[in-house]
Amino acid sequence: MEEKKKRIDELVEIINKASYEYYLNDSPSITDQEYDDYYSELLRLEEAYPELKREDSPTIRVGGEALSKFEKVEHKTPMLSFDDIFNEDEIIAFDERIRKSINNPTYTVEPKMDGLSGSLIYEKGLLVRVATRGNGLVGENITANGKTIKSIPLRLKKDIDIEVRGEIYMSKASFEKANKEREANGEALFANPRNAAAGSVRQLDSKITAKRNLDFMAYFIPNPKDYGIKTQDESLKFLRELGFVTNYKLNTTASNAEEIIRDIKLLGEIRKSLPYEIDGVVLKVNNLEDEDRLGYTARVPRWGIAYKFPAEEVLTTLKEIKFTVGRTGKITPNAIFSPVHVAGSLISKATLHNEDYCITKDVRVGDTISIRKAGDVIPEVVRVLKERRNGTEKEFQMLEYCPICHTKIVRKDTEADYYCPNEMCPARKIENIIHFASREAMNIDGLGESIIEDLYNENFIINITDIYDIDKYEEELMNLEGYGKKKIDNLKSAIKNSKNNSLERLIFGLGIRNVGANTAKVLAKYYKTLDNLMTASYEELVNISDIGDIIAKSIINYFSNEDNKNIITKLKQLGVNTTYINNSGYEEKDEFKGKTFVLTGSLVNITRDKASEIIESLGGKVSSSVSSKTSVVVVGDSPGSKYDKALALGIPIWQEDEFLDKIEN
Repeated sequence: MEEKKKRIDELVEIINKASYEYYLNDSPSITDQEYDDYYSELLRLEEAYPELKREDSPTIRVGGEALSKFEKVEHKTPMLSFDDIFNEDEIIAFDERIRKSINNPTYTVEPKMDGLSGSLIYEKGLLVRVATRGNGLVGENITANGKTIKSIPLRLKKDIDIEVRGEIYMSKASFEKANKEREANGEALFANPRNAAAGSVRQLDSKITAKRNLDFMAYFIPNPKDYGIKTQDESLKFLRELGFVTNYKLNTTASNAEEIIRDIKLLGEIRKSLPYEIDGVVLKVNNLEDEDRLGYTARVPRWGIAYKFPAEEVLTTLKEIKFTVGRTGKITPNAIFSPVHVAGSLISKATLHNEDYCITKDVRVGDTISIRKAGDVIPEVVRVLKERRNGTEKEFQMLEYCPICHTKIVRKDTEADYYCPNEMCPARKIENIIHFASREAMNIDGLGESIIEDLYNENFIINITDIYDIDKYEEELMNLEGYGKKKIDNLKSAIKNSKNNSLERLIFGLGIRNVGANTAKVLAKYYKTLDNLMTASYEELVNISDIGDIIAKSIINYFSNEDNKNIITKLKQLGVNTTYINNSGYEEKDEFKGKTFVLTGSLVNITRDKASEIIESLGGKVSSSVSSKTSVVVVGDSPGSKYDKALALGIPIWQEDEFLDKIEN
């Protein structure tokens, strides 16, 4: 037994040393074949003698038993985020602010990894806990998943107690590989490496995390002075000595705003060539004593800031302008272009909004166009490079007829959009069904766009009432490719559950023009039943808060239509609830009634959707933006510009704990 233990110890040391050499120096002392042989031998010995398996064994990285949930963990030192800045003037202002308190400061300029923050706790050099940032005060224990990340040392080079913070991320290569596998399996693709990393690290089954090939880049020690460290530079050097991967090759130091701007530009130039995504640069005062002098605000450090790169623009060729038909009949031109990577994801289309937009931009098929993601989320055509035209480009031509049903399309003088007036248009009907089943409407899980198209093409679901009659096609569904018993049973269950939704979901799901999700909530609370709403007069409607002339006319027109009335009658017969249900368990309070609330930042103990639902049940209204009409701003972690605007306007601010106390008491 002693001999086996000795051999296991030898193998662990050999393999961990090779991993250290690979990740830090890219020069392991053993070949890949030798590594595999040693690993296989270790695995066999551990299987034969499980009692001898070490806590820092590299075999841990394959993942273990699945968890039922993640435990909450409190960070000893808060994991605060930095304020964001976006231009050179703000860099200069940051430097000037620092100089008011610090003589001749120096700064570290570090690439801002586009992943998620993680906290690692080591005791006597052994990894004992990995946690997410969470709200900065409380995160989640993801130790089992963290141990699968090969660039996280299971044992440090020094037997010390220490907390290390850094970024958990997915490389570009791993992201591409993961999406190819998901595409082959018919799964939804990851939007970008950051989302992929975030989703991977929160898997309850660590074996799944292990397959995603995540990485870790260390950048911070919460208590550096405990180790005799005097600067951020020294912190990064110390981390490397412990066995961590750092961005030491790209990290620089600067003495003023001019040097900071220079270093940022250099990083921007090489950004695309890096093996991972960066979305900006983190600037920190280098001297730790200076950091102490500067201190913190209530939510961010004063000694650091995050510069965000401008939205990335990529050139591509416009191959086609494709017209789509929405549920209201709205005709939308869309740019179809050669696929390009923008802000971490592969995109091939963007909306061109309407005829006026296309004419104003003079967009033509064959043009070289510049694409970016607005807010790093929504693809948009920024500009047309007219100087690259060669004369073969095709001018934009608005349709005369619906691309689906070929009905002549119409445009009102007061509107920018064209519409297909044919309510029986297949495209409109499909979009109506998609909208009805969507998350904000009836929330029928499993009834997504592709499935609805399948069922429509098979004539199983032609309108929304057919959803609740799907049982009669069960045998036919079983014969369709990709429709097994489990899938069908899950779909039937989701459809059945949707019958019990509160009235506001049904109102929104009906697709009444100009009636959004929030308006539907107002109407449901006011009228209580669908019958009451159907018989409401124009005069009554316009006297309701937030219901104006246009919405009132849309509601009257919808319920005047006999086909719509028949649909509602059929929904009732099929058992769909048509009354308002207060599922929140809360009644109206004077402190909330008639007031407008804005939620900002990350909430810990309640989801934003749930908080919004409760506010509305208590008589309040939730808005997405802060204005002089805002009554209260509820603040979670990293609230950003909405918080700042609320302060500037003198609007009352409730922290999450205060908000929870007010709704419960």
